[in-house]
Amino acid sequence: MKRFNFKIFNRILCIGLTAATLTFTTTTAFATTSEELKKQQKELEKQQKELEKQQNDIESQKKESQSGLNSANQNISSIQGEQAEIQEGIDEAKEELTGLLTSIDLIQADIEDTQIKIEKTQQEYEEAKAQEETLYDAMKKRIKFMYEKGEFSYAEILLQAESVGDMLNKAGYVEELYDYDRTKLAEFIGAKEAAKQYGDELEEAKSELETSQYELKEEQAHVEQVIDRYRKQYANFDVQLAKARQSAALYTAQLQQQTAQIKELQAKIDAKQDEVKKTKKAADAAASKEAEEARKKKEAEEAAKKKAKEEKEAKEAELLAQNNDDDDDPDDGDNTQESSSDASNAASEASSAAPANTVPAPSGSATGQNIANYACQFVGNPYVAGGTSLTNGADCSGFVYAVYKQFGITVPRSSYSQATYGREVSYQNAQAGDVIYYGGHVAIYLGGGKIVHASTARTGIKYENATYRTILTIRRFVG
Repeated sequence: MKRFNFKIFNRILCIGLTAATLTFTTTTAFATTSEELKKQQKELEKQQKELEKQQNDIESQKKESQSGLNSANQNISSIQGEQAEIQEGIDEAKEELTGLLTSIDLIQADIEDTQIKIEKTQQEYEEAKAQEETLYDAMKKRIKFMYEKGEFSYAEILLQAESVGDMLNKAGYVEELYDYDRTKLAEFIGAKEAAKQYGDELEEAKSELETSQYELKEEQAHVEQVIDRYRKQYANFDVQLAKARQSAALYTAQLQQQTAQIKELQAKIDAKQDEVKKTKKAADAAASKEAEEARKKKEAEEAAKKKAKEEKEAKEAELLAQNNDDDDDPDDGDNTQESSSDASNAASEASSAAPANTVPAPSGSATGQNIANYACQFVGNPYVAGGTSLTNGADCSGFVYAVYKQFGITVPRSSYSQATYGREVSYQNAQAGDVIYYGGHVAIYLGGGKIVHASTARTGIKYENATYRTILTIRRFVG
């Protein structure tokens, strides 16, 4: 649309008025007859109409300009609204990326910690293995020495004694040899068990590293897709991405600190619970002992009463037999009673020996506690990357997905989607059945600082402390 030029309009208006004035002055100066005056009038009217036309054109152009201005203002408002929406979208994108980048940072931190653990455990394993081999070699040399000396057994050494005194001397020697061999054997067994323990820890750490690397790869692929989508959508997205990385780094440090505090607090809670359990166990043991003593005392009293009663009945029966010459057995009633008691005891034992009914999966009751209890049934089953089978194998998010599915609840399949599903709760308010997200990894909370999760290919589905990794968020899917 052409914009109206007010400078040109003013210039035209001035020229027109000047020309009209000059014409009017000239005509006035030289007009002498009525015809000339009429002609002059017509000329002036013509000029007036021309000016009016110009004025109408200007008004029309002004209206067009005003309309254009109004349209421009509307466009500005619309653009401002779109900019607000774009900014809102950018803020949401930044928030999403901050969460995802924080997750990646946490996985990478866990990987670094696991690598350090592997190096340390590897060194401890090698030292324990070397100690085991050293002790084993010493034992082999000891056996070889005894064989070459003809000391096949401690008994043979004693049998070779020439006198009692010699036997006593040899017995002392045998005892020293036995203590020495027993000590060395215990050292060897201890070293062997330590090497095995370090070896198991090493293999578990390597499996954990492999799983974390798999989770990192999955998380990074998702983040790249998100970044690519937003980069196409927003022109200055790289600036927002840089800000998101800075926020993620800060957020990661805060989460690690908070998880460390939670872990320390949970350790204190566990220690206090252990004290309570020990105290309760001691109290229960004392109460049980007192009850057992009271039971024995009562049984002794009842036995004494029964014996006295039997003796009395026996005497009465003997007197009755003497008086009536009656051969009836006075103990028949007792035998009948005893038989009845034995039958009752046998029925009770048969009832207690019957197998207990198995508890079916509470598929119709989708409570957090029931979900947690149901999940525990699959501890020991395998971990399979990409799997969702509770029996044949599942990964961490597949395990959560499959457990909730059994209760008719559909949750997202991936761990990063489960991290934003449901509603967030704090660790202090976490309940059984909640899902803990560690960054690339999820687990089902059991309460009391414990979780059940599909851990690694080596360990499968197992129990774990809830604070074994840095907690990013806790989500509640039910209730």
